[in-house]
Amino acid sequence: MKKLTKIFIKNIFKPRAIDSNKGTHGHVLLIAGNIGKMGAAVISAKACLRAGAGLLTVNIPIDERFILQAAIPEAMLEIRANKQSGFSNYTALGIGPGLGLTKDSLKILQQILLSFTKPILFDADALNLLAANKKLLLKIPANSIVTPHPKEFDRLFGNHKNQEERIKTAVNKSKELQIVIVLKGHQTIIVKGTEIYLNTNGNAGLAKGGSGDALTGIITAFLAQGYAPINAAILGVYLHGEAADITLKKQSVESMLITDVIENLGKAFTNIYPK
Repeated sequence: MKKLTKIFIKNIFKPRAIDSNKGTHGHVLLIAGNIGKMGAAVISAKACLRAGAGLLTVNIPIDERFILQAAIPEAMLEIRANKQSGFSNYTALGIGPGLGLTKDSLKILQQILLSFTKPILFDADALNLLAANKKLLLKIPANSIVTPHPKEFDRLFGNHKNQEERIKTAVNKSKELQIVIVLKGHQTIIVKGTEIYLNTNGNAGLAKGGSGDALTGIITAFLAQGYAPINAAILGVYLHGEAADITLKKQSVESMLITDVIENLGKAFTNIYPK
């Protein structure tokens, strides 16, 4: 098991070229949000753009469009009911935050698994839909990323007594399904086959709703920018924790909001810039 250090992160981080443009940094499609759960979509979208995605489209229900347009005008919208086919314009895709567990949500998940062949990030309700329809796990594109917390992990792969058991299962399932597993927790574990990485930054201020939604946006942004899935996951987890530690300088673990953390992603990036 390797611990993630700043030196390790600097070795995989690719600074943005000065002559780049928005097309250089990928186009993300986030499928997130539903009635009463649009905060998850907003948080994920903001984090995605703060993490460097060149373009972002968010797939949401038509009645919720004003929330997203007002909260994050930099994002483009795609109305969920209008989505029939065609994902070729997107460099990376993330699905799950606030999606809901409806028949329509399952339908769009099935459609994506049939149509999108690049790595996908699955989180939150997308994981719960996969857990309820386990045959779909075999249709996940190779090198995709799943980001469960312990309860979601157990829904996907069976009950476990402790973290050690989950790590063993994560190694086996990562090899079997050819995926990257981000097992979220006090010290998040990232697994690709027999490669295991331990993140040690971050703090208890992240133990609140919305933290996972932000991580979804961040990792998907790195996928869009051309990082290998394992490196996208590593960078996303580390910078998420780094931004939380920076936030702690002005907030307490009790008062910290995930929106505060997102606003400090810029400082987290500067901490890993080459010098």
